[in-house]
Amino acid sequence: MPTKAYQKRDLPKFSLLPDPEDGHQNSEWGKFLRFLSDNKKAAIARCGSSTFHILPPQSEECSNFSHAVLLYECGRSGPGDCNQMAGTSGRHVNGTAVNSSKRSYKSEVQYGLRNSKPPYFKEEICDSGLNAKEMETSPKHRNPQVTEPHRPVPESSPCESVEDSPRVLNPAVQKRTASPAKSFIVADPSYLRTLSQTHASWIFGAIAELVDNSRDAGASRLNISVESLFSKKAQRKIPVLSVIDDGHGMTYADMMRMISFGHKRPTDHREDQIGRFGIGFKTGAMKLGKDAIVLTQTLSSRSVAFLSQSFNEGKDNLEIPVVAYRKEGQYMEVDLSVQSEATAEYNLNAIKEFSSFNEYFIGEKLGLFGEERTGTQIYIWNLDRWGNDYTLEWNSGKSSENPVHSGRGDILIRSRRVRSRPGQTSNKVPLDYSLQSYLEVMFLNPRMKISVQGSLVKTRPLAKTLNKTSVISGEIMGRTIVLTLGRSKVEWDRTNCGIFLYWHGRLIESYKRVGGQKHSADVGRGVIGVADITNLIDDGDDNSWVLNSKQGFQDCEMYAKLEEWLGKKVDEYWDTHFDNLELRKGDERHKPDSEWVQCYSCRKWRMLNAGFNTNTLPEEWFCYMPPFNGKCEVPEQQMGRGIIVIGEKRSGHDEQNRTARQGETPKKEMRPESLEAEKITQDDGDTKNRCRSKQGQRSKPWKQTA
Repeated sequence: MPTKAYQKRDLPKFSLLPDPEDGHQNSEWGKFLRFLSDNKKAAIARCGSSTFHILPPQSEECSNFSHAVLLYECGRSGPGDCNQMAGTSGRHVNGTAVNSSKRSYKSEVQYGLRNSKPPYFKEEICDSGLNAKEMETSPKHRNPQVTEPHRPVPESSPCESVEDSPRVLNPAVQKRTASPAKSFIVADPSYLRTLSQTHASWIFGAIAELVDNSRDAGASRLNISVESLFSKKAQRKIPVLSVIDDGHGMTYADMMRMISFGHKRPTDHREDQIGRFGIGFKTGAMKLGKDAIVLTQTLSSRSVAFLSQSFNEGKDNLEIPVVAYRKEGQYMEVDLSVQSEATAEYNLNAIKEFSSFNEYFIGEKLGLFGEERTGTQIYIWNLDRWGNDYTLEWNSGKSSENPVHSGRGDILIRSRRVRSRPGQTSNKVPLDYSLQSYLEVMFLNPRMKISVQGSLVKTRPLAKTLNKTSVISGEIMGRTIVLTLGRSKVEWDRTNCGIFLYWHGRLIESYKRVGGQKHSADVGRGVIGVADITNLIDDGDDNSWVLNSKQGFQDCEMYAKLEEWLGKKVDEYWDTHFDNLELRKGDERHKPDSEWVQCYSCRKWRMLNAGFNTNTLPEEWFCYMPPFNGKCEVPEQQMGRGIIVIGEKRSGHDEQNRTARQGETPKKEMRPESLEAEKITQDDGDTKNRCRSKQGQRSKPWKQTA
C-alpha cells in the first residue's frame, strides 16, 4: 500500500526495533526497509483480526534504518485487548498490548509490488509474519523492565531461530539478560548438487526413484520419455525428460513432504511401499537435471512445485516455490488455507520467470489432467552431461537406433558401461545401460504399464522364465527366506549368472554372484536366483538395512549370513544339476519350465502349457483370449514349491557319502588352474562338457559346442 495513504489516518504508532542474531539478518533488515522506502510502500501483516502496517522511517528521522514505524489497527471482532490498544495514544506499550502484537504463523505478508522484487531484495516470502522482535515506545516513556512472554514457534516453521525465554524490550537490558537461542540450519542451494551424487555411479538409479513414487501412488500407467521443447532462455529446443503417471496424485501436504529434506517415516505405509527415506525425489531429479517442475492433481486439489539449481544460484538459502490450489465447484482456486495470495502469486511468477518455457506451458500440461483425472507429471531439463553431450541418449525405436531392443523406443546410458560386480567378467548386461531392460525386471510382480519413448515395456518376472526350477525355503537368524533357482538360456549365452535380490518387490541387487560363482566365470553359468528378502532386511523398529540409494544393502550381520546361505544353496543346485546340463546345438532357445503371459487389463500372469509359443500371441493379450480362455477375476496361479536334491558341498564334504549317493567311483579333484575337459558327443547331436579335478576344490565349467 502506498505510504501517502496513511497521512490522513489516525492510528496508534510505535517504533519497531531490529534484533538481528547474525550478520545475515542485519543485512536483510536494511534491504527490507530500503525496498519499502524506495518504492514508497508499506508492508501489511495480519494477525487474526489485527492488522500491522510497517513503514520505513522518514528520511529526517533516520537514514540508516535503525527502526521501522509500526501502525496498529484492530478489526471489528478482535481480541479482548484490542479495545485497550485502540484507546492508547501510541506512546506507551504495556505487557498486554505487546502480547497482542505477537506474530501468527498463518498471517499474511503483503508487499506493494507483489509481481517482482528489485535485484537487491532477496528476502524469501514466508507465510509467517516479519522478523520483528522488539517493540518500543518513545524514550520519554521507555520502561526497561517490560517483557513479553515468549510464544514458541511451531517446529515446522522454517523462518527463524527462536528464544525460549521472555523478551526484554530494551536492547541494553537484553544484552545483560540474553538467553540461549535455538539454532536452525540453513540449506545452501549447493546441497541440491550434493544430493544428486547419491546416484553418481548409475543414473538409472535416479530414474528408479521417480518410478518408485509412481508405484507407491497406485499408478496403473507410467510414461517416461525425452522430448525436445523450445526454451525461451536458450532460444532453441532443448531435451526435457518427462515422467507422467495416473496415480492418485499428491495433496499440498504430500508435496511439501516430498520436497522437504527428509521426513518422519510413514506409520501407515503398505507392505509393498518403497518410498520411506524422504530423499528419493530430490536425489533422483537433481541427478537427472538441474531443474524440475512437478505438477500433481488429486480429486480436490492441485499443486505446482519448482525444484531448481538454476533458480537458486547466488542465494544464501534454498528456495522452492510451491503453488497450491483447491477445487471450488468446477474450478481450481488458490488454496488460501495454506498460503496467501501474495505468496502464491510470487511463487507462480518465479516459476514462470525462471523455467525455460513460456507462460502457457504450465497451463497446457495441467490441462492434461482434465477435471476428474489424477496423477503427477515431472519435467526435468538441463540434463546431466557426459563430456560435451548428455549422459542419456534416446531413440524412437528404429532398428538402426536401438541396438538392444530393435523396433522399440528406449533410453540408454551413453557410455554403455557395465556396473562393477565381484566376479563379473561379461560385458553383456543390457539392464546396466538400457532402461527398457532394467524396467523389465525392476519389480518382482510387475503391474504398471510402463512406456519408454512411446514403446511398452515387456515386463518379465524372472522366476517365471527359468528352466529346471527349484524353490528352496530356508531360515536365517530365525527369519524365513524363499529362493527360486533355475537356468536361463539367455544368461548362459551372455556368460552371466547370479542372484536377483528384491526388497518390497523392488529390485535392489542384480547378478549378485555367490559361492563358487564369485571365483569362476563358468561355475554356475546361466544359473539365476530370485528372492525377496524384505523379511530379513526390515527389522522390528521399522528400520531397514537397504541403502538410501536403493541400489544395495548395508553391511550387517544379517546380510553376511544371507550371502553365506545363498552361496551354499547355489553350489548345491549346481552340483545336483551339473551332470544333467544339456544345451542344444546352434542358437535354439532353451524353453523355461512353463510359459507365462500377462493380461493387458488385470495385469495378472497366466501360466500356459510348456512349449507354447508366446510369440504367436498379440501384444495386447487378455484373459478371455486363447489359450487361457478365462476371466480376469480368476486368481493368479503361483509357482509350486519344488524339491532340490542336496549335492556335495564346496569344501569339507564326505567323499564316501557322495560316492554312495551317486553310485559312482570316486573322482579325483583338481584345482581350477589344471582343468581337463572331456567332450562327450551324443547321437542326437547334443553335447555336454564334464570337467574333472585332480586336487583341491572342484570347479565345473561348461562350454557349448556346435
